[in-house]
Amino acid sequence: MSADVNDLTINYEEDGTLIVKELDKEILSKGAWTTILFRYQDLDRAKGEYGPDKFTIRRYQKLKGQYMPKSKFNISSRAQAQKIIETLNRWVKED
Repeated sequence: MSADVNDLTINYEEDGTLIVKELDKEILSKGAWTTILFRYQDLDRAKGEYGPDKFTIRRYQKLKGQYMPKSKFNISSRAQAQKIIETLNRWVKED
């Protein structure tokens, strides 16, 4: 893993081929526990093309100077992402 939160990535390679391509990230919280929202694409190996944008929230814990992955939540579709946005907007406005 990494000692610097800014270096955390979900890019993933196999045999020199980028299988998971990180497009963007937003660090939601920093500290001993860090939360990052990633935007990414998976490679469709059959087509040789990247699929639609996906989103994941990852939690890392800093142990012995290194960030270690602890949990993740994958947002399964743009529709689910939109529902999360709408719900959070409604809840935040209630306060």
